[in-house]
Amino acid sequence: MAHTHTSLLYHIVFATKHRQPVIEEHWRAQLHQYLGGTVRGLEGIALEVGGVADHVHLLVSLNQNHCIADFMRELKASTSKWVNQSGFIPTRFEWQREYAAFSVTPSLKETVRRYIQRQEEHHREQNFEEEFIALLNAHQIEYDPKYLFD
Repeated sequence: MAHTHTSLLYHIVFATKHRQPVIEEHWRAQLHQYLGGTVRGLEGIALEVGGVADHVHLLVSLNQNHCIADFMRELKASTSKWVNQSGFIPTRFEWQREYAAFSVTPSLKETVRRYIQRQEEHHREQNFEEEFIALLNAHQIEYDPKYLFD
């Protein structure tokens, strides 16, 4: 019987509800570790996790059985629950409903990894909305600005 061989790398980006800057430095690394562990628990491989106060970036490898919508629903639900149970913020923590998942060719894996590692530096010059729109444009994804952010 033949085997299935896939290379399914994704650069995933999603933000906090209303892009509120609630992911503070003192617990950000813990969130990134939890996101990576959750990806592993969902049978994916987290190659890089990073972000700033209002959003995260992940470079993940998924298998052919993953449905990206199901994967994202589980990832966001699990991490929201963890943040809320951890008491890092005084209000209820939520992720924005939307997300972006971009396919990554293996030849660009290290470029995307470095991009994620440099998020703090990158966001000294560009806010999340500008970055998100630039990523959509770079990947030739059409969108209606009216419905881009909740």
